[in-house]
Amino acid sequence: MSGAGSVLPTLMVLPTGIGCEVGGYAGDAVPAARLLAAASGCLVTHPNVMNGASLYWSDGRIHYVEGSSLDRFAAGELALEPVRRQRIGLLLDAGIEEELRLRHLQVADGCRASLGLTVGPVVTTRAPLGVSLSQGQSGASWGCLERPDLLLEAGERLRDAGATAIAVVARFPDDPDSEALTAYRQGGGVDALAGAEAVISHLLSRHLNLPCAHAPALSPLELDPQLDPRAAGEELGYTFLPCVLVGLSRAPSLQPLDRASPSAIRPDQIGAVVAPAGALGGAAVLACAERGVPVIAVENPCVLQVTAEALGLEAIVVSSYSEAAGVVLALREGLDPGALRRPLGRLV
Repeated sequence: MSGAGSVLPTLMVLPTGIGCEVGGYAGDAVPAARLLAAASGCLVTHPNVMNGASLYWSDGRIHYVEGSSLDRFAAGELALEPVRRQRIGLLLDAGIEEELRLRHLQVADGCRASLGLTVGPVVTTRAPLGVSLSQGQSGASWGCLERPDLLLEAGERLRDAGATAIAVVARFPDDPDSEALTAYRQGGGVDALAGAEAVISHLLSRHLNLPCAHAPALSPLELDPQLDPRAAGEELGYTFLPCVLVGLSRAPSLQPLDRASPSAIRPDQIGAVVAPAGALGGAAVLACAERGVPVIAVENPCVLQVTAEALGLEAIVVSSYSEAAGVVLALREGLDPGALRRPLGRLV
């Protein structure tokens, strides 16, 4: 992957549950991801960027990698092995009511029939997982599981039955009258579910070393005439599962570096990392910065202010994902991005 014009593997990181103006909603960062994939030729990103509930976008240049696995990749702990297809095991929370359970099973059947995805087996946890939601002092969302042991045990059953990737559906608390939910649906709040979703997928993927992603099970909401377009993808159906199944269907397998094939994407090939300018404190960004990978910081307002200046990092600060794509393309072509800016100072 060397030489001007060759692909430049790029990480796109958009932390979940922090209310990013771009990427804080139902797949509203997909256009930015598509542009960065075109600019780089190879984009590694996580479900929070690509998941749009009933909406999704397949692109062979975009690699769908669970967040903690992306962190491990950036830290040099594993390689990403592209595959033709994954066999997706479906893990259902025993706390899901029967009608809602059937809705999710029908989505899985629809993806098998209409998209040709390999889904199954299906496993239900031995008791409800007990998801609870919280919000930190920063405003970021997070959550807890009462029975993480049941999640891991169900995941092990799926792995042992031949699943090579796992889609999790957990029953999340309904709170249709909350002010936070209303604000989110109308474009002014943080996704209250996202932090708990990250806990579930991180825990399972780290335990099994398999691609994993989560879809919350919720009761349908009443129609909101003031719905923000960024939240509209979540209102189109009864479940959030379609995008997860599509994303996992070709998610790269996670391989130790010493067992990776020549076609694998390796950590030492990463050419850039793109992240919100106020959320640069994550493991992937810091690991890349430590290894000298260019950090492209996008002005993308969120509830955090963990900036390059606060961390003492060097970063290329840009005003939009369009500008970030230009920087990625410059790096891919072997150009110094600084040469494209004015004024251009003297060396001495």
